[in-house]
Amino acid sequence: MPTLVPAEAHGDERGALLAFLEAQRGGLRRAVLGLTDEQARRRPSASELSPAGLVKHAAEVEQRWLETAQQREHSIARDRDNWHLSFQLEDGQTVAGMLAFWDDVAEKTEKFIRSVPSLDDTFPLPKAPWFPDGGRHSMRWLVLHLIEETARHAGHADIIRESLDGRTAFELVAEERAAREG
Repeated sequence: MPTLVPAEAHGDERGALLAFLEAQRGGLRRAVLGLTDEQARRRPSASELSPAGLVKHAAEVEQRWLETAQQREHSIARDRDNWHLSFQLEDGQTVAGMLAFWDDVAEKTEKFIRSVPSLDDTFPLPKAPWFPDGGRHSMRWLVLHLIEETARHAGHADIIRESLDGRTAFELVAEERAAREG
């Protein structure tokens, strides 16, 4: 990992989990740093993945899991027929728009996790062939799963970005830091 996740206050498990989730989001966000929408849509390998598509997917998946944990209906309906659209910008969608959408989702996730009485609280899993009937997961599992999902795609995005222009995660961290400090 090319960034340091700051230590949480002693015993602040929520803060630690949320900090690691934000660090992984940062890795994926940096993969589109300085790219035009056209560049961010490129797929330089046999994979159908692009940096822009990965940002969109991570944002949608986080929102979907948040809504599941809140036991709310999903605001973006995805099924077998349109799941692929979660991996690509559609007409009128931009990287900047997806990043803003994800910022909003991230803020809602943090507020929700900080508001639940306990990370041991559970929510029902959606009906799916890969989940047990009547299965439940804890809020802790939710954040850990979001960290896992985001980190997986941040790694994909690192490889794709390097394939696009040779820029590595370390270079993008330095660029981001310079922009903040400059």
